[in-house]
Amino acid sequence: MASFRAIAAVGRSLERLLGRSFQQLDPVGGNTRAVLVRTEDFGAEDGLIVAPALSIYLYRIDLDRVTRPGWSAAGHVSGRGHITLNLHFLLTPWAPNADHEARILGRALAVLEANPILTGPNLDPVGEFAPGEEIQLVTGEITTEEIMRTFDSLPTDYKLSVPYLARVVRIDTEPLLPDAPAVDVLVGGRPEVP
Repeated sequence: MASFRAIAAVGRSLERLLGRSFQQLDPVGGNTRAVLVRTEDFGAEDGLIVAPALSIYLYRIDLDRVTRPGWSAAGHVSGRGHITLNLHFLLTPWAPNADHEARILGRALAVLEANPILTGPNLDPVGEFAPGEEIQLVTGEITTEEIMRTFDSLPTDYKLSVPYLARVVRIDTEPLLPDAPAVDVLVGGRPEVP
């Protein structure tokens, strides 16, 4: 059962998976890092993005409309709320030239293709995932216009990026409180008629 920390844990899991892959085979031979970023880290002079790097940016979260009804029904029975989410990430390479950016992105895509499921030790334990729980990684669908609009809202110019989707991330709530029992009983009452 994943906790509310699952969203952060999926981002950290991606960062760790890609970071390990760059250590095993650095695409540019220059200590490439994978780094989970937020909006403010783009274009910041003292930020986390120091080339060569691959930024992992969570830019959108959606309800998973396919699994949501089933988990809502299960929550009614189990007494716990269950919310199913899809996390949308942008992977962006940072390097001093186009060749190195393409290599970084190519390495990241190859690793995600070879590891399309995050499960077990590949999931950051902070998310409190249940045994056997898994997150599927697939390329996202985003139009060029949507990517351009995303970069218009960021403090940096457009950069080549690939969208990825982490699905289905399930967050389970604490047990719901039962309805309070009735403590007062009214016997023989009649409604007032005006």
